[in-house]
Amino acid sequence: MRRARFRRTRRAGAVTLVSALTLTALAACGTSSSDDGDDGDGNSANANPAAPLDPGTKVTITIDCMPPAAKKAELKEWNEDVEEFNKKYPNVTVEGRSTPGQCLEPPRFTAMLKAKSQPDVFYTYFTDLDQVLDNDGAQDISAYVNDRTVPLLKDIDPDVLGSLKKDGKLYGLPTSNYRMGLLINRTLFEKAGLDPDTPPATWEDVRAAAKRIAGLGGGVAGFGEYSAGNTGGWHFTAQMYSLGGEVVDASGTKAAFNDATGRQVAQNLHAMRWEDDAMGKTQLLKWGDLQKQIATDKLGMFLAAPDDIAYMVQQLGAKYENFGMGPIPGGKNTLSGGNNYMIKKGISSDKIKAAIAWLDFKNLSVGKGQFDWERTKADGLPVGVPQPNFWLNDSKSKDDAARTRYATMPVQNFKAFMDNPVPGKAEPPKAQEIYKVLDNVMSGILTDKDADIDKLLSTAETQVDQVLANR
Repeated sequence: MRRARFRRTRRAGAVTLVSALTLTALAACGTSSSDDGDDGDGNSANANPAAPLDPGTKVTITIDCMPPAAKKAELKEWNEDVEEFNKKYPNVTVEGRSTPGQCLEPPRFTAMLKAKSQPDVFYTYFTDLDQVLDNDGAQDISAYVNDRTVPLLKDIDPDVLGSLKKDGKLYGLPTSNYRMGLLINRTLFEKAGLDPDTPPATWEDVRAAAKRIAGLGGGVAGFGEYSAGNTGGWHFTAQMYSLGGEVVDASGTKAAFNDATGRQVAQNLHAMRWEDDAMGKTQLLKWGDLQKQIATDKLGMFLAAPDDIAYMVQQLGAKYENFGMGPIPGGKNTLSGGNNYMIKKGISSDKIKAAIAWLDFKNLSVGKGQFDWERTKADGLPVGVPQPNFWLNDSKSKDDAARTRYATMPVQNFKAFMDNPVPGKAEPPKAQEIYKVLDNVMSGILTDKDADIDKLLSTAETQVDQVLANR
C-alpha cells in the first residue's frame, strides 16, 4: 500500500516520447514498440537468454513512469541517464511514457492489463504480482537475470526479490522498498520531556508517550491512526505484524486476526483514543491527513514508511530536522512492500535484454542512476532518507556511506530505525479488499466509545473469509 513516487504526463497523441538520446533515429511516435519492426533476435548472443545484451543491438523499448515536465530535476536526471546508458548501448531507443496523477492508479492499471496495452517495461507495486499474472501480463525473466546482466544481484535483499517471484520464477526487478516504522515529531517529544533519539519501542511505551504529548494541549494529539480509504486496514495489518500476529492464515484462505493479538491491537487503540484522549477528536483519517498534522506540530507520532519524510518536506514545507524514526513498536515483524518494474509478456528477447540492461543501470547500480546521491543533492532533491535501501554486503556499505556523505538531512535522526532492523513481512493476499474490510474495525474503534470489539473483529473475519474464498 504505497504511493508511486514518480508521476506520468500524457501529451496529445498515444505515446509520449522521452528525450530518447540515442545515436539512431527514433521510432515513429504513436505506435506500439511491439510493432516497430526492430524485434531482431538474429544476433547469436542475444539468442541466449543468460547472455547480456549485445551493445550493437538495435531495439526500441517503451517504459512508463517517466517523470513529468513539472518535476524538472527528476526529468533532468532521467534524460541524463538515458544519455549515459546510450554510451554503452547506442542503438537502444528508450521511449518514456508519462500520465497525469499517480504513476500507478489501480483502475487504469487494471484496464491496461486487461487490454494488454501496458508498455514493454511497466511499473507495479509488489502486491500487484498476482493480478498481473492472472492477466498473463508479465514475462518470466528468470533465465535473463544473473550476475552478468545484473552484476549486483547477489547484494539485493532476497526478501525484496522474493516479493517478485511466483513458483520460483522471477517476474520483476525492484526500484524501491520500504519497511514501516514509527515516525516521530522531535519538537513535540522534546517539549513533552521525551528523548527523541529513543522512540518508544513497545506499544505500552507508545501509549505512555502519547499521553504526555497530548498533555501539551493546544489540540496536539500524541498518536495518530488511519481509518478510511483502505489505509486503516493497512495499518491494522502493520500493528498485527508488529506483535507477531497474522491477518491471513498460512493457507491464504482464512482470516487470522480475530484472536488475542487482534483484540490486543484493538483494545490498545481504543484505550488511547477514549481513556487517554491521546489520539485527537478528528477521525476517519486517510493517507495525507496524518502527514499534515505531524508537519504542523499537531501530532507526536504515527506509523509510516521513511519516504513520508521527503513528502512532508517537499510538499508540505516541513523541516527534515523536525522528524525522527524508530523501529515499529513490538518489533516482531513489520509490514514491508515496494515498487518494481515488470516486462511485458511476449516481447522479443532483444527487448527483454534491453529492458533488463536499462533497469540495471537506472535502478540497480550503486553510485549510478537513482543511487547517484552526489547528483541527487546537486539537483536539490532529498538525500539521507533511510529507504529505498535493498542492498546487502559491500553494496550496502558503499551506498550507506554515500547517503551520509551527501545527506541533505540529519541522518542521525533515523539511527534508531537503521540500527534496529525489524524483519519485513509482505502484505496479505487480496490486500486492498481486506484493508477495506478492516477499515470498519479501525473506524469503529476510533469513532465509537462503546464499540463492541469482539463483534467488530468477528464481522470483519466473516467478510474477509468471503473475500479470500473468491480468490
